Amino acid sequence: MKKNGILNSHIAKVLADLGHTDTVVIADCGLPIPDGPIKIDLALSIGTPSFQEVTSLLLQEMAVEKVTIASEIKEANERDHLFLKKALTNQPITDVDHETFKEMTKQAKAVIRTGEATPYANCILHAGVIF
Repeated sequence: MKKNGILNSHIAKVLADLGHTDTVVIADCGLPIPDGPIKIDLALSIGTPSFQEVTSLLLQEMAVEKVTIASEIKEANERDHLFLKKALTNQPITDVDHETFKEMTKQAKAVIRTGEATPYANCILHAGVIF
């Protein structure tokens, strides 16, 4: 049995299989999930687990080169926008409009659905390399 880190076997496998520039989406419970990527549904109830909890754990386990967010988060969800800015001090954060963001999710390896129910609490993590 795994002793630490992410215990969810589906997430652990996705992370182990990532290559440079592959993407993983962390989604609120309302983001439409396209048919291509693996859907890993962690939502238990409204707010659980939160966007920040899941994102924090993935940032500990994944080499992240950059992050993409919907530009609408800046005004509609200042709390999570500030969280991302603080959590990602060494990675650039790119913003696109929400419709473009949803199109980008189609190329992801996986979409991890949280129980988050605040607007635009979504991000796309772009895999980096560890060397």
